[in-house]
Parts: sequence; structure tokens; C-alpha cells
Amino acid sequence: MKILIVSPTYQGIGGVARHVQGLVNFLKQNGHQVDIISSENTFTIPIRKLKNPSFMISSFLKTRFMKDYDIVHAQNPPAALALKGAHAKKILSLHGVHHEQVELLHGNTVGEVAKGFEKYALSWADAITVSSHELYDHYAKMGYTVHYLPNAMDISSLPTGIDRRYEKQIVYAARMSREKGIMDILQMAEKLPEDIHLLLLGSGPEEEIVKKACDNKKNLHFLGYQEKQKTIEIMRGSDIVIQPSIMEGGLSYTRLEAMACKVPLISTIAGGSKDALRHMENAYLVKPNDPQGLLEAILELMSDDKKRKELADNAFKTVQNYDWKVVGKIYLKLYSDLLKQS
Repeated sequence: MKILIVSPTYQGIGGVARHVQGLVNFLKQNGHQVDIISSENTFTIPIRKLKNPSFMISSFLKTRFMKDYDIVHAQNPPAALALKGAHAKKILSLHGVHHEQVELLHGNTVGEVAKGFEKYALSWADAITVSSHELYDHYAKMGYTVHYLPNAMDISSLPTGIDRRYEKQIVYAARMSREKGIMDILQMAEKLPEDIHLLLLGSGPEEEIVKKACDNKKNLHFLGYQEKQKTIEIMRGSDIVIQPSIMEGGLSYTRLEAMACKVPLISTIAGGSKDALRHMENAYLVKPNDPQGLLEAILELMSDDKKRKELADNAFKTVQNYDWKVVGKIYLKLYSDLLKQS
């Protein structure tokens, strides 16, 4: 098959980028031709509120003149305008309720505009995929036919190095943004015992607030954006990975990586997390917006080596179902089924 992937981003460690990277690698390894349109190789205006709109227009113009593809596969509504002019079977993958994420980050007015556009975007696709059962229920209730395909990763490709910097080390690796729970982390960290060191990996709109918090706490360390290899090495060297997201699409890549690295996970049930995580079986689950509950979870697990190992071992078994060797075959079947349709 000849496949065109349209995505707002392809590089970096963000969830959509990692999904596209994994999907492209899987497709190429299985002999398919894959091309990509992303903000890294087409015109965009590098200003926060203009980046997605400019990408939408440039990707739309590009796809109107790109023919001979079997499948055009767009990632999230900002890439969906490209489907409108595409000459192929069209798939839209949703990694969250886009307008709700926009509203949280940019306010009600922009969120309403995104909600209106989302309805058009969904109508342009021949097939819609979602990365969690929560999203499946949301869009099915709206009358759409959707396919559940979870986030996936190539477990065997993960780096094996270990970076341990402190005797007691926990890590947060995600966007420095409110929907990821970073403000709850900072509030929790005010009471975190000084002998437990929290490493904060990532970048985002709340970065300056995070840096200031780290200046006032000796056991709070902002490391900024890190390449995937270094992120995995730090994760492997940590006692716990914490992910107190308020909002997610599918099971996040940090969660998948923690499970694959056999590092115990403290997580909220946000988005796809509830599809895979079970409290005190393969993760320690806490409520969102609950800094005190997060602190109590950290203290409980840090004092129980046996429970940490049990959670990590069970999570490693669970994550095998999220390998590209499993999920990739479902994508190929969806592609093939679409091509059989007239």
C-alpha cells in the first residue's frame, strides 16, 4: 500500500508524534510505502495560536496535488482539512476530544470554534479511529462509527541504559501543561520529604512556573526537554513514575514506557488509562486534582519495595498487548477493509 500520513507533528516526544513515529516504522517494516506531511516539512507560522491554523491550510494545499495514494491518514482535527482534498480512502485518528483540550488551554471562545470545526473534520473521513474506550463512547453517542485502536509502542526498541542520580528518585516526564497535572505536582511537592527527589522532564506553557518552584525546593529538579533515550534511562533509574493527568486521549506514552521499563506507576484514570490500569494490580491509581492523594501514594509506595515490584511486574505483562506487533496488524486490517469498499 501507498500511505500518506498527515500530522501536526512528527518529531519530538509528544504523544501524537510518538504515535506517528511508531506507526510509520511499523508500516515501513512491513513493506508499505509511507510519506509524511507535518509541521516539520511544510509551511507553518511558528506562533502558538497560529501554528495549527497555518499547518491546516498548507497541508490542505499540498494534498490537493498529491495523488496515487491508497490511504490518507490524518492525526487529530488540525490535520483533517487535508482529507477534504485528498484522492484516496481517508482516515482520521483522534487522540483526545480536541475542542475540550483547546478550551482548557485557550479558553471558551477558541474552544467553541474548535468544536465547530471538529464536526466538519469528522464528516470528511471514511473511517474514524480513537485511542481509548472513553473516546469510543463519546463519539459513538454522537452517532459516529468509530474504531478503537490504542496507542502502541515497539517495546524491544527501548534503550536499556539506567540513569539514577539520587538514592530515592521519582520522575514526571510529560508536557509542562495544566491538563497533564503539573500544577498538582507542584502543590504536592511542597510537602514532599527532602530525601525523595523528583525529576521533572519536559517543556510547555507552565515551564517558568516549574522553574521557579524548583528554585525553592532542593529536591525538585527541572531537567527540561530530554531526548527519548535519556528520558527512558532516567525512568529506568527511578523508583516511581508519576502521571497525574487531568485530561488524556489514549494510554499515554509515558505510562506505556514506564510499564515496559518495569517501573511502578502512579497515575490518574484519564483517557485510555482506565482501559489498561487496575488499582494496586498494575498501577497505583489516584484521583485527578488531588495533590494530597498523590503525596500519600508516593509515600506508601516508597516504603513498600515488594508492592512496587508487584505493580511493575504486572504492568509489564499488560503492556505486551500495546506493542506495535499487535496494534499494527489492526491498522493494516482497517486499511485493507477500506480499500475493499467501493
